[in-house]
This record gives sequence, structure tokens and C-alpha cells, in this order.
Amino acid sequence: MAQKRFSDSEAMVRALTPSYPVYCLHPETLRARAAWFVDRFPGRVLYAVKCNPNPAVVRYLHEGGVTHFDTASLTEIAQVREQLPEASLYFMHPVKGRAVIRNAFRVYDVRHFVADHPDEIAKIIKETRGDDLAIVIRMATPPAGAALDLSAKFGARPAEAVEMLKMVHAAGAEPGLCFHVGSQCTQPQAYRTALDLVAGVLDAADVPLKYLDVGGGFPAAYEGQEALPLEDFIAAIEEGLASLDLPEDCALMCEPGRAMVADACSLVVQVQLRKDDRLYLNDGIYGSFNETVSMRLRPPVRLIRPDGEVAETETEFAGFGPTCDSTDRLPFPLRLPADTREGDWIEIGLMGAYTNAGASHFNGFYPETYVTVEKRSIYG
Repeated sequence: MAQKRFSDSEAMVRALTPSYPVYCLHPETLRARAAWFVDRFPGRVLYAVKCNPNPAVVRYLHEGGVTHFDTASLTEIAQVREQLPEASLYFMHPVKGRAVIRNAFRVYDVRHFVADHPDEIAKIIKETRGDDLAIVIRMATPPAGAALDLSAKFGARPAEAVEMLKMVHAAGAEPGLCFHVGSQCTQPQAYRTALDLVAGVLDAADVPLKYLDVGGGFPAAYEGQEALPLEDFIAAIEEGLASLDLPEDCALMCEPGRAMVADACSLVVQVQLRKDDRLYLNDGIYGSFNETVSMRLRPPVRLIRPDGEVAETETEFAGFGPTCDSTDRLPFPLRLPADTREGDWIEIGLMGAYTNAGASHFNGFYPETYVTVEKRSIYG
């Protein structure tokens, strides 16, 4: 079903006067960001579908040149395969059920799987019968300036990775290595440090590496968080790669998610009630704002009042979501015109990443309406 299209978010508000949250998607930003990564990264660019699985997002990124996709579940695999039959899919979740492995391999033709434990390798080999298979070993990396340390849950130590690479090679599958420096990484050096670990593993394992995946972690520029240009991260990766003696046929890969989509979408919510300096909104931490709590993110905001002037002075408001849970409170203040009132709309930028993807149906509230806009009226 085609999404409704508007010139900008204000035009959407005038036309729909929505009492429900609305995501405003900017296709040109998605296409341009995809094209940038494809042009600048020296290898395959895998979009991390978990970041935002909306079919329109996937379509626009594909139009920008992305043909490889990092999938973490059978649902994501099925969606991308049905939407883009010729796309290359990679099952990048390190722990998978046996039936899921079988169906991914036999039904959806997935040939690339990630593991970080010998038992997972054995499981993959058994369920696929070891045919036409690539198994990429995920390494843990040290904390290095990321908002979320993903190695706290997944990743093998270097010595373990060495033994697993040998195990994959001995089984006749194509061996690979991958890592993830952490979500919203702010230090390019983190990739160089990780690649130094890769060098030691490759020397010790002495197997012909077919894949090297530097993962995701590329940041977006939220308020109050320094985000260096993406060029700096690519440069650090290229410096690290230059010190590796990789086989000529080794495929390099990355898995950007947030940096692809964060500023390609804003969210418009409505004020349902004002109590002094508290605003009650129709979306909250159980919906689009779930990640702002764990990641301590502060997106930009602005008021939309199509008919009428707004106060020149501003004040900071506390924002509360629509559920009956008293903890449903935004972890950042909303700096808005002092006369903000019930019925006004608020546009929040940088809401393309990990918003609707992580929303729950708690209390019956669920943000799901997408429209497209021709121009962005707020950053994101």
C-alpha cells in the first residue's frame, strides 16, 4: 500500500490533523545515504534491517544501491526475500533455533550465518548439512566510546575465535570474522583497535579468510553528543585494513543501520494535555522513544501550530507518554514555546532508527503510521 505523500510535515498536519503519531519519511535522504555508503565503503554494504524494517525504508535504500541485508530473524529474512527476491541475505544473529536455521537455508536460500560458540557452529553445519555454507565468527571487542557495548552479550575471545575458524575450515565451510564495536560509536579508533585484534586471530588461525565484517556502530548526530563525520570512521577502517594481509578474494562487509536511517525520518506527536510544565503526548517510551532511555539520546524538537502564532519565549517541558505507567516519561526535556498547549503538534527529529522497530503494544498504543515528505523541516 502506497504511503501518502506531502510537501513537508506541516502540510501533513494541515491535511490529516492527526491525533495519532505519524512518521515522516524522507526518501531522498535514504537514497543518498545508501549511495554514500556504497560509494565510500571498500566492500559490501549490508543494511541492518532490525534498525527500521519498514518496507518503504528497505525499498528506498535498495533504490540507493544497497543489495545486501543484515537480518536477525526469520521474519526479517522472509520480509526482505519477498520484497527483494534478488537481494543477498546474511543471518547475523549469533544464536538461532534449529528450525529457523533450516528454514533460512532451505526456504530462503540464506548461505551466510554468524556464530560465536562451537556448539552454534555444529548446529548450523548439521541443520544445513554443510552444503554451500559460510560461517562468520563473531569476535568480542573492548569498550570504546559506544553508547551500548554489544560485546557484553555476544562475541568470542581471540583464542576462541582462532579455534572456531579452524573448526569452520575443517568442516568445509567458508570461514569469516566479524565484530561490532557497539551502537552509536563515537570513536573511529574503535574500528582500528578491533582490526588489530583481527590481525592476531588471523595469524594464529592460518586459514584462508573468505569474509571480514566490520559491523555497524556508525553514529548519528543527536543533541549533546559529538558525532565525527562518517568519513573519519571509513578512514579508520581503511587504515586498519591496510595492515592486514587478507586474501584477494576475501569479501569486506559492514552493517550500518542507525547512520543509514536516523535522520531520514521525523516523528510528529500531539499534545493531549498540559499540566503546568508537563506535556502529555500520544507516544512515549513504550513506543517510539524506547531507545532514548537506554541510550540516553536527545533528538531535536519543534512545535507545529498551523493556525496561529506561537510565543517567542521558550521553556523546558517534561514529556509523558500515553500509557497508564508513571514511568512512561521521556528521558530528555522538550524545549518549546512557552505557550505550548493541548492540540499542538511536536515534531521530533532523528527518529528513523530503533523507534517503531522496538515499539510495543502496551496499553493498546502502537505507532505505525508512515507518510513520505518531499523536504525535511527539521534535522531528521
